[in-house]
Amino acid sequence: MLKTGKLDSQLLKDIVFKNIKYKRDEVLTRPGIGEDCAVIDFGEYECVMSTDPITAAISEIGRLAVHISCNDIASNGIEPLGIMLAVMLPVGTTENEIEEMMRQAGEASEELGVEIIGGHTEITPAVNTPVIVSTAIGRGLKGQSQFAKAMKPGDFILMTKEAGIEGTGIIANDKEEKLNGVLTPKEMKKAKEMLLQVSVVKEGIIAGSVGTRGMHDITEGGILGAVWEMCQIANLGAEIWEEKIPVSQVTKKICRFLEIDYLRLISSGCMLIIVEEAKKRELEEKLKDAGIKATSIGIIKDLKCGINIIKDGQSLKIEPPEADELYKIIDFD
Repeated sequence: MLKTGKLDSQLLKDIVFKNIKYKRDEVLTRPGIGEDCAVIDFGEYECVMSTDPITAAISEIGRLAVHISCNDIASNGIEPLGIMLAVMLPVGTTENEIEEMMRQAGEASEELGVEIIGGHTEITPAVNTPVIVSTAIGRGLKGQSQFAKAMKPGDFILMTKEAGIEGTGIIANDKEEKLNGVLTPKEMKKAKEMLLQVSVVKEGIIAGSVGTRGMHDITEGGILGAVWEMCQIANLGAEIWEEKIPVSQVTKKICRFLEIDYLRLISSGCMLIIVEEAKKRELEEKLKDAGIKATSIGIIKDLKCGINIIKDGQSLKIEPPEADELYKIIDFD
């Protein structure tokens, strides 16, 4: 029996990737650990595509479905232009519930300037909670995409916003009763509103204009999972400084109560950006001018140094990501 959540990296290699055998010359970026997008050669342009499901949220599922895939396109430094939504809903779903999901999706796509260009909607006994799979498409000039394979030892690791944004928002919206007496009304409001911060499209496009050594939208597996995955792409090591990782006190409070690790909690809304020293200051200034908080949380190292986090003065190995912390508390019955 496999654990709840996305397959771990070794299983992906052993039973998924190995069975993808046919390859076309037009495909520039293929499936791989840490790869957010496929990139296809369209002559003068590159077509950038990404697909992702929303399975662990209910209250804001329409909004999240748009943002999560558009964030992946932005992690290539490319502006998303279209999105397709495959919506599978449990028996008993009402018209009002579908309308609310699509209202959320419509508002999010309008905010981003992304058109919903197609999809599928059905009621099915195959699911017992709503599931939306979104596929986003972007277009850039050939060579414009940012790739983590360009990472080099000495590059800085920047992180935008704060850890655990999406996870905090999902927990507060879908498990409010669990938090009664734990958060004040003001803290609950702040936690719920974190789902309004889950887009990284703006910082992705800004960083792409400056030039990076790769980006990664921080989703399942949290900060540490994202760092580990990026290092797999470039076959390099890293050193992360725990004390530098920004996190809201509300997120800390929720995680302490639920006994989960915010460093391993789904964090859409945060972008991991690898940047060479020569461009670091320019990037930080442009992000600041756009009102986006960016923090230097570590540095890329040689593979022989390993992938580590400095915690309370100790260097600890960062293990491969497993099921996200969110699945410890989000049930499906």
